[in-house]
Amino acid sequence: MTARSSVSTAQPSRRSTLLGSVAGVLAWIAGYLVTYLVVAPDVSGSDLNRLIEVLDGEPATAELVGWVFFNAHFVETVFEGLPVLGSRTASYVGGEGGFSVLLYLVPVVTLSVAGLLLARADEATDVSSGALSGLTALPGYALASAVAAVAIEVTAAGASAGPDFLAALVLAGIAYPMVFSGLGGALAGAVNRLQRSPTV
Repeated sequence: MTARSSVSTAQPSRRSTLLGSVAGVLAWIAGYLVTYLVVAPDVSGSDLNRLIEVLDGEPATAELVGWVFFNAHFVETVFEGLPVLGSRTASYVGGEGGFSVLLYLVPVVTLSVAGLLLARADEATDVSSGALSGLTALPGYALASAVAAVAIEVTAAGASAGPDFLAALVLAGIAYPMVFSGLGGALAGAVNRLQRSPTV
């Protein structure tokens, strides 16, 4: 009896890398949309959103939802140039008056599902090849995080607010997909291996 070769699954192909990058972007968008559905009704009527509308001429609901989504990755919102207060940081997930801590699960679930689907698409046959397939979501998720962190910054009346860019890139963009899409892929690989194992 010969062992089945895993050379073909040890290194993600160019096609799977491209697919993974797309999956990473889609996982970010899916997480944002889920967060939007949960928090947008409260955010749109918040005092902060009304203040931004007065100062900037239009509400910033989409941007504020983005702040909350980054908060769900443990990335704080940084306020700079505030009159009297100067600079400070805040998180709108958990704590007194914050949104439900269940929002912390949103990026965990979307990335895990992305990793699982990528490993299934690559037909990964073990934990290591599955994890490698899942990790191909990282570039897309990192890119989406970096672009969004810049795009959702709000500037009004000389003050600015938005996600901590370095944390958005390192924590949300790299660490989260590395852990959770990798775990999702590893799980899929483990399940595939069990399904292919000969029965006694």
